[in-house]
Amino acid sequence: MITLTLPDGKTLQAEQGISLIEAARAISHSLAKKAVFGTIDGQKADLSTPLTASSHIVIFTEKDPESLEVLRHTAAHVMAQAVKRLFSPVSVAIGPAIDNGFYYDFDLNHTFTEDDLFKIESEMKRIVQEDIPLDRKELTAREAAALFKQEKEPYKLELLQDIPDDQPITLYSQGDFYDLCRGPHLLSTGRLKHFKLMSLAGAYWRGDEKNKMLQRIYGTAFFSADELNQHLQMMEEAKLRDHRRLGKQLGLFHIEPEYGPGLVYWLPKGAFIRRKLEDYLIDELIRSGYSIVNTPHIAKSDLWKTSGHWNFYRENMFSPITVDEDEYLLKPMNCPFHILIYKNETRSYRDLPFKTAEFGTVYRYERSGVLHGLMRVRGFTQDDAHIFCRQDQLHNEIIDLISFTKKVLHTFGFDRFDVYLSTRPDKYVGEPRQWDIATSALEKALEATGMAYTIDPGEGVFYGPKIDIKIRDSLNRSWQCTTIQVDFNLPERFDMSYIGEDGEQHRPIMIHRALMGSLERFFGILIEHYAGSFPAWLLPRHVKILPIADRHIPYAQKVKETLLSDGLYADIDNRNEKIGKKIRDAQVVEKTPYMLIVGDKEQADNAVSARNRKGEDLGALSVSDFSRILLEDIREKR
Repeated sequence: MITLTLPDGKTLQAEQGISLIEAARAISHSLAKKAVFGTIDGQKADLSTPLTASSHIVIFTEKDPESLEVLRHTAAHVMAQAVKRLFSPVSVAIGPAIDNGFYYDFDLNHTFTEDDLFKIESEMKRIVQEDIPLDRKELTAREAAALFKQEKEPYKLELLQDIPDDQPITLYSQGDFYDLCRGPHLLSTGRLKHFKLMSLAGAYWRGDEKNKMLQRIYGTAFFSADELNQHLQMMEEAKLRDHRRLGKQLGLFHIEPEYGPGLVYWLPKGAFIRRKLEDYLIDELIRSGYSIVNTPHIAKSDLWKTSGHWNFYRENMFSPITVDEDEYLLKPMNCPFHILIYKNETRSYRDLPFKTAEFGTVYRYERSGVLHGLMRVRGFTQDDAHIFCRQDQLHNEIIDLISFTKKVLHTFGFDRFDVYLSTRPDKYVGEPRQWDIATSALEKALEATGMAYTIDPGEGVFYGPKIDIKIRDSLNRSWQCTTIQVDFNLPERFDMSYIGEDGEQHRPIMIHRALMGSLERFFGILIEHYAGSFPAWLLPRHVKILPIADRHIPYAQKVKETLLSDGLYADIDNRNEKIGKKIRDAQVVEKTPYMLIVGDKEQADNAVSARNRKGEDLGALSVSDFSRILLEDIREKR
């Protein structure tokens, strides 16, 4: 007999060799019915795994978030099996679970179409009906290579080349389909009920554009039909909010692939909103004691060798250019420039903290296959800031940064955050003691500000730990936004110092902070968050005045001049169109915050009939009353 310890501390006596699913049945039949996978002494395991010794076990059910990954990974295997049944010859590459779904990459002569997705989905349903067990097998890399050579799977063989022949590995089989995999998986294909294939894409093998382009199929899966339907509705809403579509519709930005893929042209309306973003943030930065700086776009390669970017970041930098026989590089980061500004003069302990901030445009070589509207570009402007401080100031500076970040993000309508504290990775620079000081300062600052956070072990950057703040948008999607990083490395590399109270030289600590991440990406997030309906305070046009007939145009012009004198921006729609179309275009197409309808009655009463873009009729108002309402909206940044 063995003793199984449950999460609540209770124990269960069982026969040696009992499986996790049998243990779940012994606990509760309802638990077994909803069970997806388990852990044995903290290690993930399939429900079919036998228990050979006393251990702590946890059974995860359909209600546990961790179970979705298992469901979706199984769905990827089922999809790959369906593709292999329908298309021949075909080679499979990799197929993981991802946020909101799964994918698998394939190599075949046939080009997938939308019609093929329907066929593959139908075959997946047949595989589900067959209720094929997913069996985990342990064998050596050499034995696995022999199997995949027989199966004519070159991508699996390539993956195995990196593994010593005698090293044990695991694979899963479901009928005649085999895949390299750590698992865990569902007990059988019959447990997969609610899934949908979503889209097609191209993907280079192993993400390297020098390798062959494969065909990728994306899908999603849930434990219930309601969850799947809600997700599909959300995806439809996401399409309507796509920043690329709305960017074109609203005339916000443009990307010219012929003359520079991944490089953004800010059109007049978008450029106005960008300036509003910058002006707001600059005002807040100055109030918080930052010095606003500007730095060059290029520098000699020696600077990037000193900073370490030449060795650690070279593949993401553009090729050098030659100037007067010297080698220059477009800057991928602003950090070294801010260090040179710090070093421009001797600093005393009284000068610290020294805070620099810049809307600095940087250039990074992104592969063409990953470029995506404003979200992934090659040239972008960071709202970058660096704080140089003493060790005794570190804790309070991080607290101030977190509070500052929350204030700014709240202003833009974000009040839900996922916060991560990333700790020391396996490969790092600096002394462990420095890492402990920095990590403790970040952790205590998060606790002091009351922000819930998750430890992300080993995911810090090589020079220090960091806080990552992800924002949740109106569709509850998570976006990486703010990062706060503590750095002992660059001050050492650049021999930075300040004169301490004791008259001796000391090394400052450097804090890196990007709040929005990049203006381009943050703008893209804002477009989708608001579905293009920006708050009035950000817009170049607050009001569209809609005369009912041509005879009302002079009065509309008078209303416009009154609004302009109050500091409000207004346009007149004097097209020869019916008033219903004018309202619809202003409300739905242009997403103007307010529409003012003027006709005979309004002109006689020296008033306007006001509507907002939600379709709400605000009734008849005097121009001054309307102006007061809108100015308050703008002043309060509603």
